[in-house]
Amino acid sequence: MLVELSVMEQRYQAVLAVIQDGWKVSEVAARLGVSRQSVHNWITRYEHGGLASLADRSHRPASCPHQIDAQTEAAICELRRLHPGWGPRHIQHQLAKTSTVVPSCSSIYRCLKRHRLIELRRRRKRRDEFRRWERDRPMQLWQMDVMGGVFLADGTELKVVTGIDDHSRYCVAAGLVRRATSKAVCQVLGASLARYGIPDEVLTDNGKVFTGRFGPHPTEVLFDRILRENGVSHRHTGVRSPTTTGKVERFHQSLRKEFLADRTFATLEQAQGELDAWVVDYNTNRPHQALEMAVPADRFGLKRLAEDEVSVPAHEEKTGQWAQRRVGSNGVVSVDNQMFSVGNAYKTQLVDVFVDDTVIQAWCQNHLVKTVARTRTGPVRKVRADALPVNDQPEPLRKASAGT
Repeated sequence: MLVELSVMEQRYQAVLAVIQDGWKVSEVAARLGVSRQSVHNWITRYEHGGLASLADRSHRPASCPHQIDAQTEAAICELRRLHPGWGPRHIQHQLAKTSTVVPSCSSIYRCLKRHRLIELRRRRKRRDEFRRWERDRPMQLWQMDVMGGVFLADGTELKVVTGIDDHSRYCVAAGLVRRATSKAVCQVLGASLARYGIPDEVLTDNGKVFTGRFGPHPTEVLFDRILRENGVSHRHTGVRSPTTTGKVERFHQSLRKEFLADRTFATLEQAQGELDAWVVDYNTNRPHQALEMAVPADRFGLKRLAEDEVSVPAHEEKTGQWAQRRVGSNGVVSVDNQMFSVGNAYKTQLVDVFVDDTVIQAWCQNHLVKTVARTRTGPVRKVRADALPVNDQPEPLRKASAGT
């Protein structure tokens, strides 16, 4: 009858074979299929601790100098609890503000995994045909969309009209509406235009509130009309191409994880107030990985052009007429009854305008900032900017206003 011995019993018999029966260590090692060093180790352990010392021992090291200390580990868990949408890189950036010794992203990930604070899932492989793109300056392009999933206590679902500046990821629109009708969406758009100014372009999908080109009778909807009247180009995504507006879709993901997770609100007004507070924190305090951990507010400002970019050569002769205008608070300039936007970055500033029979060019500090096709012909009657005396005009403009 065969009897199965435990590991500790086999080690005990090996020790007795050497100590009592006089077997050689090499013979016992060959019989059990282990190394001679293992048999010597068993004998030493038996002599110091008896039979109990032959049991399996933990292979964990006695100390680990590079292990995260308990205080830092607690801080990591607390940051994750307060901000469920933050990942290892975001948590590492936050720890660097208050600590001199900051663990690596992989260490933070293992800490979150150890405490079951992170969802383990397989990472999707990035598709090769995806191409990342970004506008060079703020207010060049806004991405806008409508998102659902905001619930009141009585079960009513609200919609959020959202807008993101493409260059800075600054949230320029986050308005709650009961129904995403054309009027409600355009009210949010109008409020954003009044607050931040006129962008050069707006990118949206092909929803009915944004465009009427896919209806049975293509027509201009209110959203298109507002953009046209303010000199804004309206761009559309391709059909079934949600990745084109990827930045605003990624904003929706942050909004769901960090603001809407397991939350309901009593009224629309309460929800809008709390959403506005979250948007302020998102724009001014929350670091963004795509911005190298900068906050959107740091990039949502006038980015000065480099000295070697396009400028007007001092000796260049132009056959046309120069004028000067002050940019409005919405970023719009009016020249010869033709309105166009130069961007919110230049609001209230004086710009030089060159006009010929075909185009109008707006220049700021010797940098070309806008070129539009001219819709009228003939000389510009008003050369000076509003509220600017003739003596304060630059020398070329004084000559122009004098008829030379």
